[in-house]
Amino acid sequence: MKLLKKLAAPILVLSLIFAAGCAQAQPSPSPEAPETPEASFRFTRENFPRLDGSTSKVQLAQSVAAVLLGEETEDVADLVQFNRTSQSFRNLAYGGCDVLIVGAPAENVLAELDEQGFEYDMEQISTDALIFVVNADNPVDSLTADQIRGIYSGEITNWSQVGGDDVEIAPFQRNAEAGSQAAMLRLVMGDTPMMEPPGDFVVDSMGGLMDAVRNFDGSEGAIGYSVYYYANDMRMAEGLKIIAVEGVDPNPDTIRSAEYPFLAPSYTVVAHSAAEDGPARILWSWLQSEEGQYLVSEMGYVSVREF
Repeated sequence: MKLLKKLAAPILVLSLIFAAGCAQAQPSPSPEAPETPEASFRFTRENFPRLDGSTSKVQLAQSVAAVLLGEETEDVADLVQFNRTSQSFRNLAYGGCDVLIVGAPAENVLAELDEQGFEYDMEQISTDALIFVVNADNPVDSLTADQIRGIYSGEITNWSQVGGDDVEIAPFQRNAEAGSQAAMLRLVMGDTPMMEPPGDFVVDSMGGLMDAVRNFDGSEGAIGYSVYYYANDMRMAEGLKIIAVEGVDPNPDTIRSAEYPFLAPSYTVVAHSAAEDGPARILWSWLQSEEGQYLVSEMGYVSVREF
């Protein structure tokens, strides 16, 4: 996990030289970057914003807390209790958290916030990708976007139809409000209706989906989807094969260049009413700054800023 897999917070504080009261030097951000926390501001456990967001962003959130508080990552786990993508947006609206680190939610969740009149500020901090996993023994290495839509619409039912063995396809899905399900509908399916799956083909967690594909029936029939960081950098796809789409393997280079077709931005979100000089707004801005983006990049995410 690069530098921060086993974070030594005091060393990182010095190397990042972030201005959160833990370092004296303060690099000048580029003109378009939000201001970093002022030298006079210091994050403490008492004022640290309550974080929430997507499952795949937990490790990033823990590293953010560790760096800004000058603690080890294992010591800040109590500050990062994520409730998954859609619910985290509701929690922000109802005052249950202060800052989100999150993927895009289902459209109905954003509609709920609009109906409530809840205003929020949402800025992209990294780019992830929706990826597809199959059993390691499956001979299929790449699918086209049309083939994936065909599988998940029920039109393609056997791997032999896409160059594989004569094995029935078992297409696993995520639950309706999962961030990866929202990405699947938005990025892949579009106007094509997704098939109604058997109940045991709907999985309510990313880890559960990986296990379902890995352990399905002792065969190569299963396919599922997740986000690149969770599957690759968190090593949740071990024992599985991440397949290419349109012949393009998902990796940081193809994600940054947008060569890989199914890109899923990640965001930081704060209530529009959050005070400009308050901890929530300061942290939200810091995640977009040069120092915050460096941390995002070091954690293995494809940051908006390139280093």
